[in-house]
Amino acid sequence: MEQTEFFSDQAGRTITAPRHATSRFGIGDIVSHCLFDFRGVVFDVDPVFANSEEWYESIPPEIRPSREQPFYHLLAESEESYYVAYVSQQNLRPDADNGPVGHPDIAQMFENFENGRYRVRRSLTH
Repeated sequence: MEQTEFFSDQAGRTITAPRHATSRFGIGDIVSHCLFDFRGVVFDVDPVFANSEEWYESIPPEIRPSREQPFYHLLAESEESYYVAYVSQQNLRPDADNGPVGHPDIAQMFENFENGRYRVRRSLTH
């Protein structure tokens, strides 16, 4: 399998990943967590785990996901707060609510909500 490398600011190191990775969700998709009660909109995708070792080790071993799968950056919301989440593909599902997410940073990255997903601001695409 062909590999590629990229530098991850979060991990502080170079990450090796498959050149062609398949992700279940795309930027602008609304997802919910399978184990915890929150939902969010995808704003970035890593083809494999690309966060810090401390972050990975903080996950209890019995629910720690494999590193060899896509990980998603989310503008997330729960009943208590808004935040940025980093979640493995195995722990996400399409959101059943199909409604917009109320995170206050959405307007910085996305133009509008249509057909159950957000469209990226044109100024952020290349």
